[in-house]
Amino acid sequence: MSPVLVASDLDRTLIYSSAALALTMPDARAPRLLCVEVHESRPLSYMTDTAAALLTDLGDRAVFVPTTTRTRKQYQRINLPGPAPTYAICANGGHLLVDGVADPEWHAAVVARLAEECAPLEEVREHLAATADPVWLRKHRVAEDLFAYLVVERELLPEEWVKELAVWAENRGWTVSLQGRKIYAVPKPLTKSAAVREVARRTGAALTLAAGDSLLDADLLLAADRGWRPGHGELADADWTAPGITALPERGVLAGERILREFLKEARQA
Repeated sequence: MSPVLVASDLDRTLIYSSAALALTMPDARAPRLLCVEVHESRPLSYMTDTAAALLTDLGDRAVFVPTTTRTRKQYQRINLPGPAPTYAICANGGHLLVDGVADPEWHAAVVARLAEECAPLEEVREHLAATADPVWLRKHRVAEDLFAYLVVERELLPEEWVKELAVWAENRGWTVSLQGRKIYAVPKPLTKSAAVREVARRTGAALTLAAGDSLLDADLLLAADRGWRPGHGELADADWTAPGITALPERGVLAGERILREFLKEARQA
């Protein structure tokens, strides 16, 4: 039988920082949480105990592919429950990991495509450095020599600046995404969906399921046979939907649990 491929975004889709948990219920009814990421000796990301059990079951029934904008180093500090994924997608599709090791041929093909189809990273990096205001800018980073992002004080960030940046980037073949305290500038050809299609080709998957919450996940959801987005994030704020996409009402860490329930239900039926 052809396997089911499950490609899911991680941050604010399956795993959540303490600030993103959205525990709105009474304290006594809050779900038990499992820490799945530690950074600099501090717990950083969580999922519910129930979600951990669902992911473990899913890993035994489907080809589960973590699909993230994180760099390889950032991804590798996550300790997800269940079987270790054979494939993982990092840097928004810039790196395809096979048993934890980046596929050099895939990365070389991505780099070649970026050079042909969009403005160079250095031009974007210089524009960000020149226009970002130190009043709200906290960090300026380049990820894997593929894209750039800023860490900002969200309350002080002018909405107009983000809109102007998006127009500037669009004209140069780049996309802008605001996720929590981070503003990403990513080349349009650098997509999660392209890497997921490659994994589907290698595994012979007949059914692809996906989930994500941000603008950078839209192409991933559109490439899947079925997709889910939580009730929070850029896509929810824009009321974004498409055929085959289910907009869930759950927000925060309980959305991650619901997404895994939906994945598992589809995998069992397949």
